[in-house]
Amino acid sequence: MSILDNKKAFHEFFVEDKYEAGMVLEGWEVKSIRAGRANIKESFVVIRNGEVFILGMHITPLISASTHVKADPVRRRKLLLHNHEIAKLIGKVERAGYTLVPLDMHFKRGRIKLTLGLAKGKKQHDKREVSKQRDWDREKARLMREKR
Repeated sequence: MSILDNKKAFHEFFVEDKYEAGMVLEGWEVKSIRAGRANIKESFVVIRNGEVFILGMHITPLISASTHVKADPVRRRKLLLHNHEIAKLIGKVERAGYTLVPLDMHFKRGRIKLTLGLAKGKKQHDKREVSKQRDWDREKARLMREKR
């Protein structure tokens, strides 16, 4: 069950591969995410010292859930991946010029997971081409409906 999507990622990047990662969260963060108070639009993923972190993900604290904890809504959060996946990502990101982009957040067996995309950035002319293709597909579908 999807919690939230990063539609901006598909507009800005060509996503070539997807990985599912667990997240290290605090209790108040889980409650806020379940209440739908998270945002991953401006976030990005970095690899430091063989560990994967997400930066810029904003989780607004609930007033009732975090009375005794000083909440930092945009703190650095660790992502959980297998060692062989991290090694593959390090190779792609550092050598091949790819970037890691958060695509969506979802529940899996009661746990909150984050889908990462291994992506290359789009140029402006690529974005225009995608827009033209989408418009043409929409027009084609409209013409086919009118023919019937």
